[in-house]
Amino acid sequence: MNYKIYSKNPSTHLIDIEAQLTDIQLDSIELQLPSWRPGRYELQNFAKNIQQFSVFDENENRLNFFKIRKDRWKVETKGIKKIIVRYSYFAKTINAGSSFVDENILYVNPVNLCIYAEGRMNENCFLEIEVTDNQLVAGLNTALKLNHSPTDPVFKWEFHDFYHLADSPFIVSASLKHDFYEIKGIKFHLWFEGKINPDFERIKKDFTKFTKEQIKVFGQFPEKEYHFITWILPTAFYHGVEHRNSTMQVLGPDNQDNSGLLPVEFFIDLLGLASHELFHTWNICKIRPVELLPYDFTKENYFKTCFIAEGITTYYGDLILFKSGVFDEKQYQKELEVRYKQHFDNSDVASQSLLESSYDLWLDGYSESIPNRKVSVYHKGAIVAQILDLHIQFKTKNKKSLDDVMKLLWKRFGKSENGMPLKGYSYQDYQTICEEVAGENLDWYFEKCIESNQSLWNLLNKYLEIIGLETQKNEQNLTILIKK
Repeated sequence: MNYKIYSKNPSTHLIDIEAQLTDIQLDSIELQLPSWRPGRYELQNFAKNIQQFSVFDENENRLNFFKIRKDRWKVETKGIKKIIVRYSYFAKTINAGSSFVDENILYVNPVNLCIYAEGRMNENCFLEIEVTDNQLVAGLNTALKLNHSPTDPVFKWEFHDFYHLADSPFIVSASLKHDFYEIKGIKFHLWFEGKINPDFERIKKDFTKFTKEQIKVFGQFPEKEYHFITWILPTAFYHGVEHRNSTMQVLGPDNQDNSGLLPVEFFIDLLGLASHELFHTWNICKIRPVELLPYDFTKENYFKTCFIAEGITTYYGDLILFKSGVFDEKQYQKELEVRYKQHFDNSDVASQSLLESSYDLWLDGYSESIPNRKVSVYHKGAIVAQILDLHIQFKTKNKKSLDDVMKLLWKRFGKSENGMPLKGYSYQDYQTICEEVAGENLDWYFEKCIESNQSLWNLLNKYLEIIGLETQKNEQNLTILIKK
């Protein structure tokens, strides 16, 4: 598939897509638009934003087609070797997983708006966009950039397959700010869009620290380069989405001091979000539940281990900032207290276990549910990760930790060698590795922390005591963390 993405009239917030499919061998083909995107496990039905869908042959003759599902079209192609599909996508929402266009910016998350042909997802595909002289493109360097004339405004990239394209968001804008830092020959790009005067020296210093610490956990970085793409909004916002070699982050508000720099609180949010999303480069983009290999974009992909994908990542996002020296002890304990408040003040008496809430992400994981129903795979997931980490350290006299669990998950299920495909892990695989590292049976941990809805208050305090901390309730019955 060859895609051209542009906007004839950006003030309408319509992105125009032209998709060409060649070498057709069948009398009919089926075209699918994804109904969800990786990183958010709920149906989003992107087809509701499609306008003016039409199909032509190579001579611009209209072809017959009809919908067979809400986001799937069947095209009659008897005797046809090439088709051209044209449609528009309404893109007016700004968040880290959407797409947007106006007179100043083109922001595309391809999984929102690129159709694919059933049975041909594993073929190379190509993307063309038009870039003016004063515009930069954030996020596409890791695709193969094809040759073009210096006077030609059309840029073309090649992707390994549709999955690669779908996981490659990008921004085209004249107001992008860019810098990078390098670790062992790997470039980590820093892109900022919006009203911001980035203190790149400070950003690079702290980002380098936590990046090195994360690489130390796994022993290597799984990509040739990486892109932190951050869009700063005037309104309050905090959202990030992981991708195989990038993250899209949206933060706000853009309140600046007289020097044009952002306040300390904003910078802490940036660090926390970036550390979390970078850890996903290993944990979900590569170390992936077996139910998500490969992604099926047509329907729900149910899995019960999101507490590993998101809970462990949430735990490590802050822990890495502390271990690398970016956060001091006071700031790290503040982040822990926030996490404990989010769980114990809201969901400690919820009826679901972590397993149940992981599975039900597709039902109500990202919206408010009925009272006392679900727990957060992020918040409770991070708490049970900390309990496991402290337990392993205590039992092995600090010779091992949760780091060793992640190393084995990476070695056995995430690290791809000699072109072999990824191998997904199961819930039982995770327990087996945890027990191997701890050197003992951990049925009690999985039954109490993962499979039941029992309160973790006393158990957490038992392990916090090891590091001189304790959770308490204040006069308003709200959770606080104190140093003993």
